[in-house]
Amino acid sequence: MSTPQRQVLTAFDEKHIGLSKGSLSLVLILTRNAKARNFPLEKTHFVTAKGGQVVGLGGSAVRKILIDHGVERILSTEGGRTSRGNMERMGAYIDALNLLFAQGTLDLDEAERYWVERTHAYFDALPFIFKLDPARSLRACVRDLLAQAVARQREVKGTMYAGAVMQHLVGAKLDYLTKGAAIHHGFSVADAPSNRSGDFLIGDVAIHVTTAPGEALMRKCQGNLSLGLRPLVVTTEDGVGGAKALSKQAGVDDRLDVIEIEQFIATNVYEWSVFERDARPTAVQDIIERYNRIVADVESDPSLRIEFEG
Repeated sequence: MSTPQRQVLTAFDEKHIGLSKGSLSLVLILTRNAKARNFPLEKTHFVTAKGGQVVGLGGSAVRKILIDHGVERILSTEGGRTSRGNMERMGAYIDALNLLFAQGTLDLDEAERYWVERTHAYFDALPFIFKLDPARSLRACVRDLLAQAVARQREVKGTMYAGAVMQHLVGAKLDYLTKGAAIHHGFSVADAPSNRSGDFLIGDVAIHVTTAPGEALMRKCQGNLSLGLRPLVVTTEDGVGGAKALSKQAGVDDRLDVIEIEQFIATNVYEWSVFERDARPTAVQDIIERYNRIVADVESDPSLRIEFEG
């Protein structure tokens, strides 16, 4: 629900803050420090004795505030150095808090929660990074990308980032192979019970992409086989053993294929680059561009995007 204070904070946010980690760190610190001061606030109370820096501005202090709100992710690791722009923002923010106080609508706890919400929005807007390190194997580079998704999944409960990234990476490969004819679905749609044969159906192959193979997947694979389709499971390195064990229990271990996602992607990079070192960055960039187009088409979460660092 919009309150007079929230309207003021939103207007201030749009004009001075935005999704900037430095600016968000500033207002989080100022809001917390204002709780220990009497109103109306004096700007000099928030500046160090020598001037030029905001009192208490630093990565550890920001982290403590976020932890108080159950946020484990790190917004900033920087120390207390303050830019000229932040000094101007500080003055404008103190004016805004004093205005709210004069109007009788100031609630510093609610203001702090507002900036924590905006910090969540900042984190949500961050893309994953695929770093092509020539000193490391392609599989290790893919593994690092998936590790980012797993880490974010731990921080943002209820969102299966790793599964979504895997599904759309596979989709990007199929997009190339089929010259854009592959049909893509949002991850939440693909993960829900449905009558579709798999996440992708290419020719007579039903492709299932999963981080955690289970008995439900095996039943679906059995259904594929009864329809004359060939099931293919693409999963994580840890998931390969489980998928093979489950397929043996289901009596279909010699009738389906299980491929590990890192190998699945790395093999294609080698093939598309014709095993030429200088062509590999182009091949990786092609996969990522296709991936990002798919995400833009079928997902509503912009943080699923991947940026390429060659």
